[in-house]
Amino acid sequence: MMMFEAVSAIADMGGPVVLLLIAMSLVALALVLAKVWHFMRAGVGRHGDLEQALACWDAGQRVAAIERAGAASNHLALLTVTAMQAADQPGTDLTALRARLTGLASARMASLSGGLRLLDSIAQVAPLLGLFGTVLGMIEAFQALQAAGSAVDPSALAGGIWVALLTTAVGLAVAMPASLLTTWFDGRIAREALMAETVIDTVLCAGIGTPHCALRAAPTPAPQAAGAGARHA
Repeated sequence: MMMFEAVSAIADMGGPVVLLLIAMSLVALALVLAKVWHFMRAGVGRHGDLEQALACWDAGQRVAAIERAGAASNHLALLTVTAMQAADQPGTDLTALRARLTGLASARMASLSGGLRLLDSIAQVAPLLGLFGTVLGMIEAFQALQAAGSAVDPSALAGGIWVALLTTAVGLAVAMPASLLTTWFDGRIAREALMAETVIDTVLCAGIGTPHCALRAAPTPAPQAAGAGARHA
């Protein structure tokens, strides 16, 4: 109750700009909670079973590798099983298989990136909106100063200025955590993309030399953390 009253008081002082910033903060909070839940359900960061499956694959234990990959709780389990089953078939076109697996991995990264563009937009727009509110508040303060003429009350002017600066403070308070969380989510997605590339390279290169001797005669793009580049384009 006290927190609601404090937010209501800030909104009353800051006007519609602060109300808009509060709404943006609620949207950002909802996005963050949704992404955390999404990442937990997708098993982001849980690579133990996949790494064991790849170790079995490198050791030539293909049935055990497929079983271990199928039991993994990570969202890349299906990609890994698909890669292993296809690579285990005689006469498989590994170049075409690599292209298919890279596409599947990119789709998984795009799914993980869903909603992050909006969160990044909030991080970029919130401080600008706060600055806009400050400019409007300063205009009102100096208009009041002009109207007062010689009977200027310095305390009233100072009060008008700090109320105007309130919108900038609120904008920064919304933007900073949103920016940090966007960077954190991007980092987790980048690690998932690296794991997907490791899976593809290891499965397709088993028995050809080293685990990372990727078939790069006709290279295909590595799965990217979709949305990260587009947001900053």
